[in-house]
Amino acid sequence: MPSKIVVIVGPNASGKSDFGVQLAKKIGGEIISADSRQVYKGLNIGSGKITKKEMRGVPHHCLGIANPKKIFTALDFKKCAERAITDILSRGKTPIIVGGTGFYIDAALNRVKLGGVPPNRALRKKLINYSTTKLLNYLTKLDPKRAKTIEQKNPRRLIRAIEIACAKHDSFRKHAYSSAGELLCSRRRTAQGFLKEHALLNSSTGRGKKSKINKMAIVWLGIKRPQEELKKRIHARLIKRLPRMIREVKKLNQQGLSWKRLFDLGLEYRYISFYLQKKLTKDEMTQKILTESWHYAKRQMTWFKRNKKIRWISTNKEALRRAPIFNKSGI
Repeated sequence: MPSKIVVIVGPNASGKSDFGVQLAKKIGGEIISADSRQVYKGLNIGSGKITKKEMRGVPHHCLGIANPKKIFTALDFKKCAERAITDILSRGKTPIIVGGTGFYIDAALNRVKLGGVPPNRALRKKLINYSTTKLLNYLTKLDPKRAKTIEQKNPRRLIRAIEIACAKHDSFRKHAYSSAGELLCSRRRTAQGFLKEHALLNSSTGRGKKSKINKMAIVWLGIKRPQEELKKRIHARLIKRLPRMIREVKKLNQQGLSWKRLFDLGLEYRYISFYLQKKLTKDEMTQKILTESWHYAKRQMTWFKRNKKIRWISTNKEALRRAPIFNKSGI
């Protein structure tokens, strides 16, 4: 039985999906998609979701499984990925995680602790009307590393990140303050209440249990392209897909997905929804998507560069030449 997991990472439009399929066919693998928007049903064109034809018969997991009206978290993805890994291994296949959402990948492989932080309703109520700039400033003070890699114009993600950062602070001795001295993270709880919640979180997330993933070898591959080439790929992909993306966003809204929810679902859905509401011209929308896509790609690379285990490649041929290292007897 295979005793390893292969992970393929890289920025958007770098060619991860295509390479993942090629490698899966070569080594007998199945793919686990690690993308924070491709998990949603109906978000196909805008999220760059791989098509059935492009899969070429290779099974894909954690793809199109969630209702876009509901929030799908990193913890949800971790559970989906763990189930998929167990399923794939049970059939003697190699799990291949492919995606650009580094936080989800690290969560699935136990490289970050999610902690199962519950919603802080009082904090959310306080932050809900803040601008994304103000939210980002707060997060930068609380968790500078997360602030560099998060989608910086997404208020829902910013608020959740602040919520998690607040929860990491010692409830009895430490508080986080804004630059104006305003108490931002304060959880006035008794010691008994804190310990009770801590025990609940540990049991709900399975923390403390030994995961089979921790015992498996993980092979990391990253696709890295020159900046100008990546910019051209981002531009070409957008121009090719834009008419279908506009139709997709219009259809999602007609099916009941609010403009606010579309805003939260990422930059393509955000700016196309602005265009459909006549808040942007078509040229303004296109330029916004291109600019933000490039900024997002840079944030993705910032996240991945922290992982020194990644072997960076520039072409699929280069990686496939190394394919013997993935043989079924081990690494």
